[in-house]
Amino acid sequence: MKINWFPGHMHKALKEIEQELKKVDVVIYVLDARIPLSSVNPQLSKITENKPVLYVVNKIDLADEERVKELLGQFRGENRDYIVFNSTAFKSELVFDKLKKLCSKKIEKYKAKGIKATIRAMVVGIPNCGKSTLVNNLCKKAKALTGNKAGITKRGQWLSVGDGIEIFDTPGTLYPNIEDQLVAKKLAYVGSVRDEILDFVSLFDEFFALLNEKYSNLVENRYKDCKTLEDIAKLRHFIKAGGELDLEKAAYAVFDDFRKNRIGKITLD
Repeated sequence: MKINWFPGHMHKALKEIEQELKKVDVVIYVLDARIPLSSVNPQLSKITENKPVLYVVNKIDLADEERVKELLGQFRGENRDYIVFNSTAFKSELVFDKLKKLCSKKIEKYKAKGIKATIRAMVVGIPNCGKSTLVNNLCKKAKALTGNKAGITKRGQWLSVGDGIEIFDTPGTLYPNIEDQLVAKKLAYVGSVRDEILDFVSLFDEFFALLNEKYSNLVENRYKDCKTLEDIAKLRHFIKAGGELDLEKAAYAVFDDFRKNRIGKITLD
């Protein structure tokens, strides 16, 4: 199946992001550690390219940390830095310190005038990458809606997180007409595309082949000698009334296993 999901609220969100960027000193770009390269939105990267960027490689507790380390060099450079963590278990001071280093020129400029600078940051990323959970942790209270599915945050909001820092939380955004369907499918695998538009049976073969290519030992531990979707349906006893194998349930179960870390720590990029 061809995947292309770009609902109207994302179009509005990109317009809002462009407008609010005029007020922003630094961008916090949240990436999913299971697909750190595929979770870079080219359209977001283009409109934020003139701002300092802190890449937050999130959900590391679900990912292959050694593989992620191999990719991290791509997220550091002039006016670029990164931090790796699980947004549900971290110290906000680490983020604040990185933001202040990226905005050191502004801080020193204001300090010379005897004024404490306010750093304004914008949080961006694909749907379901953990942006709102990160925001709530920075705020030390729930101010943004969260959930384990795409499209929960619909509009941006400015929030004060203390320590002279304000953040603008934005909706998760993809981009129209994703030409690289391998990237599109990886976004679907991690839950960044709304499940309701997906056919998990159609997606299964390519996904299972990718898992076997990269983590055959983990797949074997979880699914024994299963080679096909039918094998997994039999293993899990997913059978409809009348004795027919329930392939839809079996396919979704494998994706759910991946998303909930039951197969193991995996990075697909």
